[in-house]
Amino acid sequence: MTFTFKKAAFGGLATLGAVALLAGCASAPEEAEDGGASGEAIDFQPCMVSDAGGFDDKSFNQLGFEGITKAADELGVEAITVESASETDYAPNLTSLVDQGCDLIVTVGFALSAATVESALANPDIEYVIIDDAADNDFDGTVDSENIKPILFDTAQAAFLAGYAAADFSETDKIGTFGGMNFPTVSIFMDGFKQGADYYNQEKGTSVQVLGWDGTDGLFTGGFEANDTARQVAQGLIDQDVDVLLPVGGPIYQSAAAAIREAGRDIALIGVDADFTETDPDVADLVLTSILKGIDVGTYEAVLAAGQGEFDATPFIGTLENEGVGLAPFHDFESKVSDTLQGELDELKDAIIAGDIEVKSYLAG
Repeated sequence: MTFTFKKAAFGGLATLGAVALLAGCASAPEEAEDGGASGEAIDFQPCMVSDAGGFDDKSFNQLGFEGITKAADELGVEAITVESASETDYAPNLTSLVDQGCDLIVTVGFALSAATVESALANPDIEYVIIDDAADNDFDGTVDSENIKPILFDTAQAAFLAGYAAADFSETDKIGTFGGMNFPTVSIFMDGFKQGADYYNQEKGTSVQVLGWDGTDGLFTGGFEANDTARQVAQGLIDQDVDVLLPVGGPIYQSAAAAIREAGRDIALIGVDADFTETDPDVADLVLTSILKGIDVGTYEAVLAAGQGEFDATPFIGTLENEGVGLAPFHDFESKVSDTLQGELDELKDAIIAGDIEVKSYLAG
């Protein structure tokens, strides 16, 4: 059985009862047979604001943009989308969208959390969706405004599989990871990655090292831009002989890819959020696999539901079980990985879903 991510299944996302914020689950919206756009135009204005990565980040901003665009097309409306160049743009961009009469505003990324909550509290008649954040800035276990729907992903589960695969693939017995900033939605990838590699060592009697993350702290660039800092951090790991590299933070993977090419030896890259082989063919020859989040599908369904008058603010978490997270195919590396690896990953996935293997994360129940 080939283990691939099935986007269509994202509508079945379940919440994890152990997390107070996410106690409860709304039914996924069902798409109308005519796609919502066969008749007269509806009175609905969907909008979106990106974080500083922009909509061409080949990652979660791009996936969010694709999701809202698809939903708007089916609803027969045109989405208003605004890019942020820096953190100082978040609040003004949200104010601009409010002034343009948006009925639903999607904010992409945890960095927009404070600005999203402030805007939602000031505009209770507008519906909000935030990707990758719980909108719980006072940490009381509840969403800070009743008109915000958080969409979250327990990516540690999929990253566990990626860490296991990386450990199996490595010939130097050293694999590395680094992030943009030490936020939970970044470190959750690194947590799962390390746990997967550690589990591989436990099961195989090996000693593959994970560099760049110790379970609490590690290597971070201080931002989410493809720049010299990101390249230097990647180079530092490469200099320590890693041969699999997981950069977590939108465009910073581009700097990692540049460092890999300059190294002149075989080093595999692991993507995050989207299947990098598909979203950025320029790095396809480097990509072992990608850790996937259904941001495009989650955004699409939330916008479509709102446009049909069925907005539901109940938070969702994507997991392996509901296929909100997953692992991309090996693509160009399929002939390079061991013959037994895919079968082992399938068994690990089943064991995680069954609860036989515990993957720890801040979203785990």
